Amino acid sequence: MHFLLRLSRLIDNLNQRIGHGLLWLILLAVLVSAGNALVRKLFQISSNALLEIQWYLFAAVFLLGAGYALLKNSHVRIDILSSRFSPRTRNWIDVVGIVLFLIPLCLMLIGMSWPLVANAWASGEMSQNAGGLVRWPAWLLLPAGMGLLLLQGLSELIKRIAFLRGAGADPLAQGDSH
Repeated sequence: MHFLLRLSRLIDNLNQRIGHGLLWLILLAVLVSAGNALVRKLFQISSNALLEIQWYLFAAVFLLGAGYALLKNSHVRIDILSSRFSPRTRNWIDVVGIVLFLIPLCLMLIGMSWPLVANAWASGEMSQNAGGLVRWPAWLLLPAGMGLLLLQGLSELIKRIAFLRGAGADPLAQGDSH
């Protein structure tokens, strides 16, 4: 269990760093959006590449940030019901949810999206808009984000099993889980 908890801490650290790095992508998205709007209003010109990079950045923040959201326990949870359960019951519910839903979903989405990435890369797929961007980086965000979410799901599973076995603290009782 000691090795698995150390692996869990490594995964947590990875998603923590990525989550903090995504703050810069949010700032970049705001600056690109504001700059594009100013140029469009002041000079009546626009760039499809700038418009597309906005949604690439938006997608990157949400897809790559999914693992971070799970780490911080800021995903959707029915707190009105969950708060009535014992810590052991809440952790068992999470174990079942991770094993039956989260892990299969991540694996399915990675498996289904990877061919899209490979095809976009091989074909040099470009946006249909004049001056648009290549598409493979946008497609790559889906398997990358689901991979990070899958890793964090495994980390959360390790922590919950450790708690249930008496080998770790309750991961749902952490102060930064709001």
